[in-house]
Amino acid sequence: MHRTTSLALLLLLLLLLLLLALSACSPGPDKAEVRPPRADMVFDYQLGGPYEPAAKVRAVARDRTAKPARGLYNVCYVNAFQTQPGDAVNWWERHHKDLLLHKDGKLVIDEDWDEPLLDISTASKRKKLMKIVGPWLDGCARDGFDAVEPDNLDSYTRSDGLLDAEDATEFARMLAERAHGEGLAIGQKNTTDLLPSRERIGFDFAVVEECAAYDECGQFIKAYDGRVFAVEYDAKAFERGCRRWGAELSLTLRDRDVLPRGAKGYVFRVC
Repeated sequence: MHRTTSLALLLLLLLLLLLLALSACSPGPDKAEVRPPRADMVFDYQLGGPYEPAAKVRAVARDRTAKPARGLYNVCYVNAFQTQPGDAVNWWERHHKDLLLHKDGKLVIDEDWDEPLLDISTASKRKKLMKIVGPWLDGCARDGFDAVEPDNLDSYTRSDGLLDAEDATEFARMLAERAHGEGLAIGQKNTTDLLPSRERIGFDFAVVEECAAYDECGQFIKAYDGRVFAVEYDAKAFERGCRRWGAELSLTLRDRDVLPRGAKGYVFRVC
């Protein structure tokens, strides 16, 4: 009788150990699944304002302030390395002036878009910035987006030497960790120089602009097995890209202001 009881206890202990091992190897029941896009999705870039996508479209990118498109793969645009112009800059200066990049007391600005750069130069500042930018990613997940596109990954190239690729890599890694924790895939935005760091960062796919114009599409295709949403703004570059890479990535022609359908100057074509 004593021997039988001991054997039963031993079997019970082994069963408990097995269950613990399985739970350690498996995601918890409430952990959201990260779902990268397929390589063949027809893509529409709707940053200038949301509108009803064409019937053939299977994936869209929209600003984080917009709602996702029903039934499609949705990418949430977040300006994660620079500020938006206008009122947003005033908010940053009032509440987080120390997190804006300065040189000789003046803001360092992306001249093309009139956007001040965020200061990602130290671990402490990156941690503080995540308290602001991180909740934006959480909001994308709550709204039902599938992925996030943190823009201006390459802002360090416009920083007058105050930031470097390692600063961008470290902040992008923090963004990827936050996105994945919320069940969001995360896309690398442009920046071929950081392709070698993509696995360290945790990028799942890419959103690239003018890769045909600059002959960079092949590098992204190889790195991401074709999971690339590419946007061109010049018709000739688009046509050249379609001939060369159209079967290997999702290539879209948009007007440079990515206007909504119906607006003057709106352009949308796919290969």
